[in-house]
Amino acid sequence: SHYFGNRNIFKKKEHKVLFENFSSLSLLQIANYILPLIVLPYLIRVLGVEKYGLVMFAQAFIMFFNIFVDYGFNLSATREISIHRDNKEKITEIFSSVIIIKLTLIIVSFILLSIVVFSFEKFLSDWKLYYLTFLWVIGQAFFPIWYFQGMEQMKYITIINITSKLIFTILIFVVIQSQDDYIYVPFLNGLGFMLGGIISFWIIHKNFNQKFKPCSYNVLKQYFVDSSQFFLSRVSVSIYTSSNVFVLGLFTNNIMVGYYSIAEKLYQALQHIYHPIVQALYPHVAKQRNIKLFKKIFSVVTILNILGVILLFFIGEYIFNILFTTSIGGESLRVFHILLLVSLIIVPSMLLGYPFLAALGFPKYANMSVIIGSVFHLIGLSVLVILDYITIYSVAFLVLATEILVLSSRVYWIRSNKLWVKQ
Repeated sequence: SHYFGNRNIFKKKEHKVLFENFSSLSLLQIANYILPLIVLPYLIRVLGVEKYGLVMFAQAFIMFFNIFVDYGFNLSATREISIHRDNKEKITEIFSSVIIIKLTLIIVSFILLSIVVFSFEKFLSDWKLYYLTFLWVIGQAFFPIWYFQGMEQMKYITIINITSKLIFTILIFVVIQSQDDYIYVPFLNGLGFMLGGIISFWIIHKNFNQKFKPCSYNVLKQYFVDSSQFFLSRVSVSIYTSSNVFVLGLFTNNIMVGYYSIAEKLYQALQHIYHPIVQALYPHVAKQRNIKLFKKIFSVVTILNILGVILLFFIGEYIFNILFTTSIGGESLRVFHILLLVSLIIVPSMLLGYPFLAALGFPKYANMSVIIGSVFHLIGLSVLVILDYITIYSVAFLVLATEILVLSSRVYWIRSNKLWVKQ
């Protein structure tokens, strides 16, 4: 009875840590997506759809550098720290290696950005915008959410993130007063991330007594190679997320980019409600292998998502009328309705990916599914370009088809390996 008593106490502690991290991550997502939604109607009204579309195009372009600099460490480093969190020397090696690699990738990215900007007139005409948007890459690189997530101490990063986002939100209303101020939007955004990064490193040093030490080439190479499969997965995901706005910007115009981006921002706000669950489950399942708890959470989340999508489909027009006082037409609303269908697919797909397949030791299947999806999406975009049929609607339907393929692939591999029936 003493054994079972201790076991129950241990399980309660596990669930408490999981709940605490889920709560912190939920607040973090509010800061990341709800606060920008407060800003969105204001930016549309002051900047107009065209200038807003230009800012979003720059952000979609810089996102590729952001993914390159992250290099999958938000997943691989989280896993490694979660597994070795009781080994201080190993944690220091992981922390130091990731920082050194990220710094190197920032330098490479800046050089590549400069080559592109000064080689093409489309980018050269707004070069200041792209360089200011690049501050986002620097800020994100040194915003170590992977460290706190691996340690399952998300309360720190939550406080930092909410504070920096609140400052950014307030400054948007103070600084952005006319169309000409569009250039300051990426500057304020990047400034918030950089401030958050500085505070994060101070907390890591002070509260976790985390040190930094130089690492050998072989150690750096090991972590770089180990994270490459996660990087390939992130690149693949970006092909059917960020590339949509980027391709629309290349082959249509900034107004169409603006319409699509408005719908996408609202869709992402819905989608990222579930990210706290994904992020909290990933290190927990990786360490505890609690499939039974995962299956319960999966069922509840999937049902709630279906109900939420049905509700939003009927009140979507009402939400648009409240958020946007200026007339943006039915373009964005129709795209939003298509993306709501995507939400039905992507939420279970996210849960079955890294929190399940990767956490149980099958990251290749989680990664392969998005690689397959990205190849399909890239071919689809190419066909649309060749047929001269790139529109905000055709791109949105292509996203839906891609996500169906990704989910189908993950379900197939889970069934093939009989993972769902394991307890």
